[in-house]
Amino acid sequence: MTQTLDITRTVGELVVERPGRARVFEALGIDYCCGGTKPLDAACRAKGIDPADVFTRLDDADAAADEDADAPDPDRMTLTELADHIVRTHHAYLRRELPRLGELTQRVRNAHGAKDARLVELARVFSGMALELGSHMMKEEQILFPMVRQLETASSLPEFHCGSTANPIAVMEHEHQDAGDALAAMRELTEGFTPPPWACNTYRVLLDGLHELEQDLHLHIHKENNILFPRTAAMERRLRDSGA
Repeated sequence: MTQTLDITRTVGELVVERPGRARVFEALGIDYCCGGTKPLDAACRAKGIDPADVFTRLDDADAAADEDADAPDPDRMTLTELADHIVRTHHAYLRRELPRLGELTQRVRNAHGAKDARLVELARVFSGMALELGSHMMKEEQILFPMVRQLETASSLPEFHCGSTANPIAVMEHEHQDAGDALAAMRELTEGFTPPPWACNTYRVLLDGLHELEQDLHLHIHKENNILFPRTAAMERRLRDSGA
């Protein structure tokens, strides 16, 4: 068992320490982004999972990550580098995939909604989430991330128009929770993104895309909730406390 693993540590901390562990939590259905503040033992109890089994899986993930040491580590990036990485990687992914998946959800709903009413609800949930994510990314790129970059290069505490980065961060975290709820609803509506025997190829492609979206968005939210936001808040506190 990896000595650094401790069931009282939060799920988010464990993923910050070794990002490859996210795949384990994804497979077990343990929320490491919006629910990243929950201790590992509590997360396991909520899912009825033996922590010893989780430790074994995390050990395997750590070993696999060691074989791929070239993967970027968000926790080693500067705040500016991390914000830029999120925009280039995750925002770009969403802008590419949301329109494609939106079209697929409409096509599947129109073709099979009469046979399975859950597909009508799936299209509704996806459409609402996609609309909110578009607004969410705009607020991050035009408001919060410029504040983060300014804070990192400042020699004294900047005067922000909204008072503090804590205010937009609180809004972003609330919207992350909404996105997480939408993902959970879509997973439930599709029985874990599992195609029924009668599913056409378009339906199968849609479910595969939604599953990939869930994984990417969980990782996206994790990098913000558990790394970027806490480090931003800590930097702002240091500047305020120093009186610089």
